[in-house]
Amino acid sequence: MSNPDRHQDPAESAYRHKGNLRFQRRNFAKLACCATFVGAFGSRLRQAEATPSVFPTGVTIHDPDLAYKCLIVFSTPDGKTRVIDMQGNEVHRWNYYGFPGRIIDPALVGEKLGHTLLQIEASHDKTGGILSNKVIGELDWAGRIVWHWGTQAPGGAAYQNHDWARLANGNTLLLTARPRTIKSIGSKEVIDQGIYEVDPSGKLVWQWWAGDHLEEFGLSAKGWTFLRNKVAAETEMNPWGYLEINDMRPLGPNKWFDGGDHRFAPDNIMIDSRKANFIVIISKKTGKVVWRMGPYYRNGFYDPDERADNSRLPRPVDQLAGQHNAHIIPKGLPGAGNLLLLDDQGGSGYPPVLISKYSGSRVLEINPVRGKIVWEYTAINSGQPPWSFYTSFIGNAQRLPNGNTLIDEGMDGRIFQITPTGKIVWEYVSPYSGSWLFGGRKVAVRAVYRAQAVPFSWVPAGVTPA
Repeated sequence: MSNPDRHQDPAESAYRHKGNLRFQRRNFAKLACCATFVGAFGSRLRQAEATPSVFPTGVTIHDPDLAYKCLIVFSTPDGKTRVIDMQGNEVHRWNYYGFPGRIIDPALVGEKLGHTLLQIEASHDKTGGILSNKVIGELDWAGRIVWHWGTQAPGGAAYQNHDWARLANGNTLLLTARPRTIKSIGSKEVIDQGIYEVDPSGKLVWQWWAGDHLEEFGLSAKGWTFLRNKVAAETEMNPWGYLEINDMRPLGPNKWFDGGDHRFAPDNIMIDSRKANFIVIISKKTGKVVWRMGPYYRNGFYDPDERADNSRLPRPVDQLAGQHNAHIIPKGLPGAGNLLLLDDQGGSGYPPVLISKYSGSRVLEINPVRGKIVWEYTAINSGQPPWSFYTSFIGNAQRLPNGNTLIDEGMDGRIFQITPTGKIVWEYVSPYSGSWLFGGRKVAVRAVYRAQAVPFSWVPAGVTPA
């Protein structure tokens, strides 16, 4: 779907709507996920209703002088993966969902442009959740499947979820899942998560499972007790797993390893657990955890009343809650070597941690060796109340070459770009909806699990900056 305002000057269009409509959307959109889409701009709220059913979608802010020009890739709840330009125009689409949907760096696929890895066949497993994917496939720009894997997997299904990575040697890392009994937490089956490394021929050449390393994740005695009691009380397996690992990324070349810190070996792998609030680095050689942050933080819980002033940085990390997309900023980008993550501040923890009454998310850049926050973004940095940026269970952040940061406020399908000082210079609200089950009922959502900014050089000729 293209942006109805695509023939207008983007900056003029954005700033014309930046005031009243932006206020309406940010304060009411969270109550209107079942809203009817009626256009990118010029829509009005129904005066007679207690909550609105209409809010703006598409590109709502665009400062072409300050925004980093790129394409944005994301999967949508209607089962498709889309590529849009800075005006919000859809420039490409694959008719498969990605978990996540993103384009592969051409350097990792023989300089082929516009390749992606998506879920191409469902498993129809009765438990659903992270056991719902059977086959994952690499697709080219034209939508042809050039590589696939799943039926060769143990159990006959890939069960890929939350993340994947193509390696320089041509192999593929998949974050996967399986039901199993883990004696340290009880006699019931739970859904455990692990990592497969698969070579181009489909051979499984390496694997790792979280349930074999629970004692390395830093749970307290109270945490172990809470987890065991929680599993014992469940009448059926949680479809998202007992840890809900949502990120799996090789570290890549980095200054820490160059300086002699072997915990940060480029082929070591970072994961994070949404439910248990930890981030760890796994040694690819031994499978052991060699670096950890969380699950408990000495600096206490995050309170935006006390933490909103960036002049107080650096400071020790305070309590993360339900974080997503923890990764080392790649070489060549501003902040390279630091840890970047979206701290959702959603209910989480073994035992549950205290979170802010304002229900606001934040993005953190952390020195992983010193364990201190060196840069932080909350809605307060954009002159808005903390709750106007909030996604309790999905989303991500990505550092851009010009120093800006792309943020996916996943719960609302809002993707935006900020400067280092927090100025919002581009914003897009997805109009693409689908249905999810909550409490046994279908509800309409526009959620975006993860968004990716890619340079125009990563896709075939014909897609150019606007």
